[in-house]
Amino acid sequence: MAVFLRNTGNGVCVRLTKVWNRAICRTDLIVCHQRHTYSSSPQIQSQLKTTAKKVSIPTRNLGQPTPYTHPHLMKYGDVTPGIGAAEFVQRRTKLMSEIGKLSASEKGKKHIVVVPSHPKMYMTDEIPYPFRQSTDFLYLCGFQEPDSILILESLPDRHLPAHKATLLVPKRDAHRELWDGPRSGTQGATDFIGVDVAYENGGLAEFLEQLSQHNNIVLWYDFLKPTHPEFHNKIMKQLILPVRNAGNAIKTLEETLHRMRVIKSPAEQELMRQSASIASHAFINVMKFSTPLINESDIYARIDYECRIHGAEFLAYPPVVAGGNRANILHYVNNNQIVKPDELILMDAGCEYHGYASDITRTWPVSGKFTPPQRTLYEVVLDVQMKCLEMCSLPNITLDQIYNSMLKMLGCHLQDLGILSRQLDEMDTLKHASKYCPHHVGHYLGMDTHDTPRVPRSVNLQPGMVITVEPGVYIPLSDTNAPSEYRGIGIRIEDDVLITKDGTAEILTSQCPKQVKDIENLFSGTMFPW
Repeated sequence: MAVFLRNTGNGVCVRLTKVWNRAICRTDLIVCHQRHTYSSSPQIQSQLKTTAKKVSIPTRNLGQPTPYTHPHLMKYGDVTPGIGAAEFVQRRTKLMSEIGKLSASEKGKKHIVVVPSHPKMYMTDEIPYPFRQSTDFLYLCGFQEPDSILILESLPDRHLPAHKATLLVPKRDAHRELWDGPRSGTQGATDFIGVDVAYENGGLAEFLEQLSQHNNIVLWYDFLKPTHPEFHNKIMKQLILPVRNAGNAIKTLEETLHRMRVIKSPAEQELMRQSASIASHAFINVMKFSTPLINESDIYARIDYECRIHGAEFLAYPPVVAGGNRANILHYVNNNQIVKPDELILMDAGCEYHGYASDITRTWPVSGKFTPPQRTLYEVVLDVQMKCLEMCSLPNITLDQIYNSMLKMLGCHLQDLGILSRQLDEMDTLKHASKYCPHHVGHYLGMDTHDTPRVPRSVNLQPGMVITVEPGVYIPLSDTNAPSEYRGIGIRIEDDVLITKDGTAEILTSQCPKQVKDIENLFSGTMFPW
């Protein structure tokens, strides 16, 4: 047996113990929670110190990457690439602490949290869609297999956030694994994921029925937005109905989880930097690749290729690749037309890197040179966007306030260009400006592209939040109120912004060119000549 210590660099110290016998070589990790904790609450820190758990790295393929099978992606201590076992414990503990705060007036209650995974979805008989895990489930445990369910229970005679974490997972099945790939099974789930106990999901109904027998239950489950229809039916029958009939409370979880998820940990911030960097460089190569008369589908294929070849798992959402007047269709995803030599291309795309999304929009002339009307409108949008980015560093600022300022600035610019009348009062100017930019200035970004929608855009921006800033101007060919030279032009410029711990804005996508001269130099070969 060999024992040595290793610092993983994420604030997690691990003790690696290699054990050899006739049958196995297993690497065990003792996860010690030392620094970069998710909360400074003494109550949470106390709980973390008492829940340091032995986490094993099985020396076989599981249903997801591990440091043993994917050492090029993960280091020891990771449950998902870049996120250590300690952080998942901290997230679950933080959730139970928040539940404790929300239930401070309810003494003697047993709190049960139920978070299902996604099921596997099929496009036709036996042909599955690529699997993407339920975000809240993945955030809390890191388990990447379908048809699983996480259950957190408060403990008798102990105060929250003390809890027990149970995972129900698919049974190991040699026949199904032949077709679908390895499964972790209950042993793999407890060893690698680090929950307290795991069971096979075939026993879900019985397990839920046992939970329903407890007295004074408060059940936390998002019954209005079920992620797994089959499990939802069992939860309704075996747990919700008995709990409700006994007069116990049933509460939704989404808002509490979104308030947690909107603040990114240092590890999450680094993953988002990487996601933004990959997408930024992909945009550069796609811009250089585009030429007059190119098909939008070629650009779609190239952005997908560039993101994947540089480490992203896949695109974060179906991209918008819109030439000319099609840029005025905000969610244009057909991406199958020819781009004429005098047209702009608006591309809205991003990648997902180890579970974290980027989201960029750039607009450029396929010829490599803006026409005078295109350049005029582009510089309007760029000016507004730069000023909105500066506002992100202001104290006590919200996305809604930045949005209102965006409309005011756009309204003034559109009046200067003769697109809006100068006779309009302030309210009418805002109203008409919103017709030329009918979407918000931005949204939260994270594990989902439109992340944490239950967090209002009226809350102050806080350190750890990541947002998009994406003003646009859209003037369809059919708009006879606009001067003819601007008709058929749609422009949007979007960057991803991290609010840092000192309250300033870090532009995660700053490597992606957006100044007129930089874009035109890109085509001439004087910028990024590779």
